[in-house]
Amino acid sequence: MKRLLPCALFFLLGSSPAGAVDERDPATVITQAITRILEVLDSHRAEFTQNPELLRNVVRENMLPLIDVVYSARLVLGRAGRGVSTEQLLAFSDALSNVLINRYSDNLIEFSSDRQIQVMPLKGKNTDKLTRVRTRIKLTRGGFIPVDYAFHRTDEGWKAFDVTVEGISYVITFRNQISPRVRAEGIDKVTADIIAGNVSLDE
Repeated sequence: MKRLLPCALFFLLGSSPAGAVDERDPATVITQAITRILEVLDSHRAEFTQNPELLRNVVRENMLPLIDVVYSARLVLGRAGRGVSTEQLLAFSDALSNVLINRYSDNLIEFSSDRQIQVMPLKGKNTDKLTRVRTRIKLTRGGFIPVDYAFHRTDEGWKAFDVTVEGISYVITFRNQISPRVRAEGIDKVTADIIAGNVSLDE
């Protein structure tokens, strides 16, 4: 999913104190996150390059508070998730999020602050169930890539659950790959295969 590589920033949205309600609106979350994470990358790129696990830890610590990984997992499963227990869903969402953390962290090292990112004004009908924040990433060869982030409001504040790059949704892409396997093999088998690295998620 190389076309979804820019959504690495989707997993680096910063965090609020444990147990606190994040009062920021989605556009502010994105704007502040972009500024902060690029500063971190530029300041510690050498360390991250030598030890990629350091960047993975940064991503892991900062992404979970502001991403609704369970809701996103439900969307990925679609109808295949019917009848799945809470324990099975949590195990599946943990396995999937770890794969994504590692993948995007390893590629994020190539991102730099000279890749201008512009947060666009909100437009259209935005609700508590779905608010889209549009951004544009400037390419080194010229032109821009549109990247849209989907948020919904929870009891803990706004949380992201999907990202769409050039019209391609992360949730839909993974649903098309994973949901058929869950229906055929069961969620426990697919979760175990994801953890073991036996599920190839197309890039």
